[in-house]
Amino acid sequence: MPEGIRTRIRKRGQGLAFVNRQVHNHNKTILHSRKQITSDKNREFCMTSNAFLFSEPVTAERLSWVADSLKYFFVNLHPDALRHQSKDSLSFSVFFLTGDALYSLHDEETRPLWEIILSLPSVQLVCDREELDLRGLSVESLKMKYPNQIADQNGRRKSFPRSFWRELVRVWRQFEPGSGSFGCFQISSPYMNRSSQYSLACLHAAVEEQMAPEFYGYLDGIHLTHFNQKPAEFRNNGEEFLEIEDIARKRDLPFLMLACGRCAGERGYSTWDDGKGIVISTCTIEPCKIRDLSAIVDRFRKSHPVVGESAGIINIKKGAGTEPDHWGRKEPDAPPLVVFLTHSPYGTEHTFGGLSFAIAAAHQGIATRVIFIEDGIYTLTGTHAAEPDDVFFNIQDVIDTAAGSENLELYAYTPSFQRRSIQKNKKLNGVLDIGPAELAQRLFSPPKGIIANHQRVLFF
Repeated sequence: MPEGIRTRIRKRGQGLAFVNRQVHNHNKTILHSRKQITSDKNREFCMTSNAFLFSEPVTAERLSWVADSLKYFFVNLHPDALRHQSKDSLSFSVFFLTGDALYSLHDEETRPLWEIILSLPSVQLVCDREELDLRGLSVESLKMKYPNQIADQNGRRKSFPRSFWRELVRVWRQFEPGSGSFGCFQISSPYMNRSSQYSLACLHAAVEEQMAPEFYGYLDGIHLTHFNQKPAEFRNNGEEFLEIEDIARKRDLPFLMLACGRCAGERGYSTWDDGKGIVISTCTIEPCKIRDLSAIVDRFRKSHPVVGESAGIINIKKGAGTEPDHWGRKEPDAPPLVVFLTHSPYGTEHTFGGLSFAIAAAHQGIATRVIFIEDGIYTLTGTHAAEPDDVFFNIQDVIDTAAGSENLELYAYTPSFQRRSIQKNKKLNGVLDIGPAELAQRLFSPPKGIIANHQRVLFF
């Protein structure tokens, strides 16, 4: 590969993290209640072992590998739960569904898979009541079949202080009870995608829970930060961010809003760049800071909860791969990261953006696992050939360059190939093949030697 491409890839994971000094108090300890609502009767959650948020359409393929992973989780990590209803605080799996993910509860292909998941021990399903109402959907039949396992919370405006998003914040914060911050990672544009409203609702809920809100705009997510938004038919995202900033300030909470400099530059946001990671722009609302991607990744080095448009959080404290005596160390490692690449490689920026983010995270010392799965495995099929003068990356070249990097592991989920009757390019030997058991191991167990309370999961 030309040295110029190698240099450009390497720089994606480099740069100084320039973030205003006023955010240094983000990690102050905040006392909080652990009460969680799991039903209309206000039942309490136990400490969860893993939690997932799905806001995009959920396919039968995804639910199949999720179900297989949970079966491994119970059979190999919590076998007692299969023999009797375990009260162990680490035996809870909670799924939060909003947006178009709610349709999967009614689709004839996906509903049976949800029923398999709900038949496993201690699985809870929390549905966004406002989004159900908007779509004319009901979960009453599922609630009758699985009493005490299905909750359809009312919306934030209807039932303050109890809400879908506030419940999500409360569950996510259990994994780092001493953290005073909560982050939202946004990759989709506003108005075209309803996920922008979810991020705003989540940050509102975080402030209500007395947690400092943080927003990270990446790929098209940076458009939420644009100045002078004037939507005719939607809530103004820019004004809502200013409202969050105002509420946070009145509660003596800092508000951090970062946008990726590369993504901003590609989309015409950069007005002046000092060459060291500081970008000045007249295109963004005042709270937003355009910075090198390393500034966003630097926040991922902290231990506070972070949620994405579709994301997960896994309790890994003293999990497999760690030694008990290591917990005597004062400083834990950065939470490890699992990145699922689920889109085909060139139709959108999801695959390249997700891979770039993973490389940057690994470069800054975060143990990162990339899993090509679902349509993401098309990235690994055949031999990709771009025109010599094409400025767009051949993603297989990026994979070849990144393979073997410190803190970075690359995997391909073989059932996704089998489902499509295709094979992986054998030359991509830096990407290891894994099946359902190996996928579950990487999802629920930390990389060897990592000392952290939780593992983050992001879907691209």
